[in-house]
Amino acid sequence: MTDLRREFEQSAEDIQRLGVRPDNDTLLKLYALYKQGSEGDLRSSQPGFFDFVGTAKYEAWGQLRGTPKDEAMRRYIELVRQLLDA
Repeated sequence: MTDLRREFEQSAEDIQRLGVRPDNDTLLKLYALYKQGSEGDLRSSQPGFFDFVGTAKYEAWGQLRGTPKDEAMRRYIELVRQLLDA
């Protein structure tokens, strides 16, 4: 396992200790960066019309299409650090 992957996974654990819940936009960024960093480009079908949360997550992740996994992992780690330092 690479150092970047270890740091990425550690950041995913660290964010669970965050004392204050981030706003919805930040949560969507975290979700999308995590998914892009761990799985790569979105390949699933869009959720149903009335699945508002699922649709928001789908769209946030879809906006990162083409972003390399390593870059998504770095951006995720940086966002987690910013949230923990705030």
